[in-house]
Order: sequence, then C-alpha cells, then structure tokens
Amino acid sequence: MAKIIPFYAVRPRADLADKIAALPYDVYNRKEAYQKVLDDQYSFLRIDRPETQFPADYDMYAPEVYEKARDMLGDMIREGYFVQEEKRAYYVYELVMNGRSQVGIGACASVDDYENQIIKKHENTRADKEADRIRHVDACSAQTGPIFLAYRRREGIEQEVCKIRKTPPVYDFTAEDDITHRVWIIDDADSVEKIQREFEQVHSVYIADGHHRCASAVRVSQMRREAHPDYTGEEEFNYFLSVLFPDDQLMIMDYNRVIKSFNGYSEAEFLEKVQGIFGTERMGSEPYHPQHKGEIGMYLRDTWYRLTVKEECYTGDPVADLDVAVLQRDLLEPVLGILDPKVDQRIDFVGGIRGLKELERRVHTDAKVAFAMYPTDIHELFAVSDAGKLMPPKSTWFEPKLRSGILIHKIEE
Repeated sequence: MAKIIPFYAVRPRADLADKIAALPYDVYNRKEAYQKVLDDQYSFLRIDRPETQFPADYDMYAPEVYEKARDMLGDMIREGYFVQEEKRAYYVYELVMNGRSQVGIGACASVDDYENQIIKKHENTRADKEADRIRHVDACSAQTGPIFLAYRRREGIEQEVCKIRKTPPVYDFTAEDDITHRVWIIDDADSVEKIQREFEQVHSVYIADGHHRCASAVRVSQMRREAHPDYTGEEEFNYFLSVLFPDDQLMIMDYNRVIKSFNGYSEAEFLEKVQGIFGTERMGSEPYHPQHKGEIGMYLRDTWYRLTVKEECYTGDPVADLDVAVLQRDLLEPVLGILDPKVDQRIDFVGGIRGLKELERRVHTDAKVAFAMYPTDIHELFAVSDAGKLMPPKSTWFEPKLRSGILIHKIEE
C-alpha cells in the first residue's frame, strides 16, 4: 500500500507563476545558470542554484550559499510572491508538449515507502551529487523540486482528475520552451479521501526521474528524525514532494549514443563486425528512427542503417534484454572496447529531444558512428525495478520536465 498524501503547498501567486517556474536545477551548468538568472528577480532558479548570487569563482558549496537560498525563499514568501495553502490538497499537473498532454498528481510520498521499497528505484545514486541537494533541502527546510514518480493507472484517480479538469486551472501558461503547464487544486474532502484511498491500493510506485533528489530528501528526513527522536511519523519531514503519473500518460524518449573511435578498426572492418552481430539493412541518407523494440538506427559516414537484434540475443532478463544493454553487450564492449560507458571518453550520450540531425552533426564533427535507440518502454522500467535491478546508464530520457517552484513542500517551520 502506497501512502501518497495531500499537503499544504507553498505555491506562486497566480500572476507570477510563469515568471517564477524554472526548469530543474540540474538542467544547467554553472555558467548557464548565471546567464539564466541575470537581471531576473523572479526565476526560481535563483533559489535552486543560489551560487548564482555570488561571484563566479565563489565556493558553490559553502554554507552561506545554502543560507542565501533559504533567505531568498523566505523573502519571496514574506513579500507575497508565494501563497501558503490553508487546506491539504492534491494538485493536478498537466504538461503539454507538441500537442501531447500528460497529467499527473502533485502530492507527497512517504519516506518509509521508499525505505521499504514500495517506492522503487532503477538507478544508483552518487553521494557527491546527493550532498548538494541535502544541504539545499536542509537549509531551506523545504523541497522545491518534485520527484517524478510513476504508477499503474487507477480508474478512481482518473475519474477525480477528469472531474477537476472541467474547471478553470489555477495556473495556465506556456514557458519559453513551448511547454504548457496547467495546475488545478483538489481540496474537496470527498475527492481528497477517494484519491488517498485509491493510492493505498497501489502496491508499487516507481521513480521515473529524480533519483538524486529523492535520495537527498530521504536523507534529510532521516536527519530530522535523528534530531526529533520523539517523532510520530506524521510530521512533514516524513514525506517528500512528488508528481505521480499513471503509466499510460508517460512519454520516454530515446537516449542515443555517439562513438568517437573504431578501436583500431577501419570503417569497412567495423561495418563488417556490425553485420556479423545484427541484421543490417542500408536505409540511405534520410534519418532513420527505429520503429519498435529490437531495432537500432546506425549512422555511419553519410548513410543510415537499420540494425535488427537477432532473436537469440534475448535472454529473458529484464535488464539484459533492453536494447541499450544488447548494444553495449554485443557491440560496444567486445568490438569497440567500451567496458564502462559511464566513464569511457569515447562514448557520448544524446537525448532524443535533440533529434537525429544532432547525431548526423556529431558524426560529421567529432564522432565516427552514431546509434539511434528505440525508446525504453515504461513497463520495461517497471520490470527492472520490480526485479530489484538497475537500468544501464542513460537508458531513459523523460520529456517534458516538471518545473521547480510551482509546488513547494515545507518540511518544518
């Protein structure tokens, strides 16, 4: 049973939502973050990346940097940029990208569910990446960026979502990246109770995106529990901010690969190796995107090829049978010598949002060959998580991104 609860959100004033809402903190490098907030008094990126308020060479992990985030958030609340919800509520959050809509529920998920593996992960996290968000959440006593969770559709939840979407949203704006964001508030007692009961029938919830933010929120909760040994489990620090999407709403995009070396082979020798591993069909000069699982697009010099995974390559293992895993196991490792794609400098990863033309550009500049992957299916992700296993690096690319600053969860006053 998943414990997914309504909460007292801190959220932007309606006329400022489009100005405050910001892409997640980890979308930007430090230079880009500075440029983004330059002369911008509203962007939530200022709070999510508080080092932008200091000189460029300042230690971005210094205690005063996180204190600055806390102070800016407090100032914006006091000055009326944000409102504090007076009733516990769920929030319907719709994202529209290229005419496609996906709709989730803004809520708080249970730290205990994470620790008891009701909320399941498919990636390991790195302590150094967690440390920054731990300090940020702890200093602000607030979670400012929602974790992207997924669950198997519940008709009762969908009924409540459909009902509230017939009313005017509290927010409705299109950001500079052409993604439309709409938010509705569900605070009717009967609807809130129904949604909470429906989530209690969900046996597994899955982290789709935001593993480091999730692990950081859990660690801060553990710290607060240590500081409050008499805690009851109902305090806000026992929960973390999330937006939960049913499995039929999510879009996972391809996460493609570019390779910078043939590992000593000539181009012709490399192509011969590929033909010995996969079914190989020359497709011509037009970009080729795989049409289903078991197909991989390959761009070599000026030509696209369709590679087909042979049936005997599949093992029945949910990780080993992912297309990205097959490519790694059968070609990149034995032929190109790429043993660890997380650290090998000869491989780079290109999110599907950038399109196949970006793969062509890379091959014509700094790479030798590119591979266009068919997107990992959400149920493949579920299967890996249910098996207690981990996805290979760079297996999924989720679009569109949830914005930070639209919903904030205060974990302690």
